[in-house]
Amino acid sequence: MAASVETHPYTLAVVRRMSGLSRHAIARLVELGFVSPVLRERKYRYSFQDAVLLRSAFELRAANIPTRRLLAALRRLRQRLPPDAPTAGLRLGSDDGQRIAVRSGALRWEAASGQIMLELDAADRSSAVHRSEHLAKSGSATDRAVDTRFAQAEALEDVDPIAAERAYRALLHDDPGHAHAYLNLGFMLCEAQRFEEAESLYRDARRHCEDDPLILFNHAVALEAIGRNDKALAAYEQSLILDPQLLDAHQNAALLYSQMGKPQMAILHFSAYRRLR
Repeated sequence: MAASVETHPYTLAVVRRMSGLSRHAIARLVELGFVSPVLRERKYRYSFQDAVLLRSAFELRAANIPTRRLLAALRRLRQRLPPDAPTAGLRLGSDDGQRIAVRSGALRWEAASGQIMLELDAADRSSAVHRSEHLAKSGSATDRAVDTRFAQAEALEDVDPIAAERAYRALLHDDPGHAHAYLNLGFMLCEAQRFEEAESLYRDARRHCEDDPLILFNHAVALEAIGRNDKALAAYEQSLILDPQLLDAHQNAALLYSQMGKPQMAILHFSAYRRLR
């Protein structure tokens, strides 16, 4: 089947944020044949498989894995990974600086041999806001126009952040229920340490997207950043009512409860976090 936006939904800007890699590092992995973007409308687009491999490369470098071993692990992972494998549930890491372990849900195996391994415990707290991974779908002409405006705003983020912010705000003025625009604009504001503005944005988002757990989670992160811990905890708890498997919400709530001297609640969320991992 020919490559399409459906099979290669991610732009370079999106995979950079998902993977943590620089443009140069991604370009190098493309040159080596580990990542195979397709050119669509003068922009390269990346598949789910590409995004997994790029994020894996970042995590292995962070674990000080030698380049030769890293590339060998990526080569084996690419051979094993289904073309439509989701990125959210897969992690790579090393417990000893030597063996590279792959985790997908409850399953863990060694990248080199394929042997099942015991669970790794190397996750760090994630206090970063979640960004939208929106994929436009066919719909009415109005829906397509909104999706086009969203894509244009997203494309501006790396080249003209001020224009991107202006485009997101204009889109939200016309379509105040656009959750993905709130998520991306909030991500930009938090990256710029503009937490008060992010909190205000997410407060508006909750009025229009009250059933979106990521909006609630991101609002909690912004509230925590400005020291409004009670409200942050309430938002974390509400996000978990909507999505009890939201791993980062359990982790952040557990740490915040611990800091506030509420050990029983901290243990409750730490237990849920470890069970879900």
